Amino acid sequence: MTPVRDQTENAVQRTISWFTLAWFGALLIACYAPVLMTLIHQWDTDADMGHGFFVPIIAGFIAWQKRDELLARPASPNWWGLALVVYGGFQLYIATLGAEMFLARTAFLISVIGSVLLLGGTRYVRILAFPLFLLFFMVPIPAIIYNRITFPLQLLASSVATGALEVLQIPVVREGNVLQMAEKSLSVVEACSGIRSLLSLTFLALVYGYFFERKTWIRVTLFFATIPIAIIANASRVTLTGILTEYKPELAEGFFHSAEGWVIFMVALMALLAFHQLLKVGARMKAARHA
Repeated sequence: MTPVRDQTENAVQRTISWFTLAWFGALLIACYAPVLMTLIHQWDTDADMGHGFFVPIIAGFIAWQKRDELLARPASPNWWGLALVVYGGFQLYIATLGAEMFLARTAFLISVIGSVLLLGGTRYVRILAFPLFLLFFMVPIPAIIYNRITFPLQLLASSVATGALEVLQIPVVREGNVLQMAEKSLSVVEACSGIRSLLSLTFLALVYGYFFERKTWIRVTLFFATIPIAIIANASRVTLTGILTEYKPELAEGFFHSAEGWVIFMVALMALLAFHQLLKVGARMKAARHA
């Protein structure tokens, strides 16, 4: 009878661990509520962060899928997790004094990781490493880094588009990120830099690779392949806008311009999936040669 009682006690202890984890989660949400509210507002208003709504949902789903693996391992609380939670609170305090949103938002993520470490130990952190890493994609990158990335992307997109339009024999003169057309000028602004596609594609590449690919090297390759794919896709969008401006200017503005962005993004996503299939074919051919 003793083994049965021990198993029952272990099961109860594991249930309590999940309840405690949920309780700590509720406390964290309550403590960071103002920060989270501003974050959600930015997801709703900033087109670059539209994918933010999906990040916690997908991360939570992946964590839920690992529940059996978590329950199979007894919790081993690590007090270094408490140090992380305290540090997260200190970082939030400093960020509040300096009105630094990036530090305030990442403080929440640090506290989440610290809570998992405190309640479950290093084994729980290792099991949940991927969904915890995904959570960082719901935080916008700092403005200083954002500006350093977007402007070079604007110049690159305008340069590639200029070359493509010249090949198509459409008269165009580039001045920085501005394309002077015969009818009007096109300005490749931050929204057209491609950063939006890059952020969304990298997140989707990670999630897609996790669910549909087991080889680590292919997952890593897919992740880095999003950079040239997003750049080429955005340059294609600018080129298409230039063509429409030359022949039918009304299609290069308003709803049609926004719809064009969605179509180009879906083409980029399809290109990523096609590239994955090419990698799989290459891996199979390599395995066949060594068989």
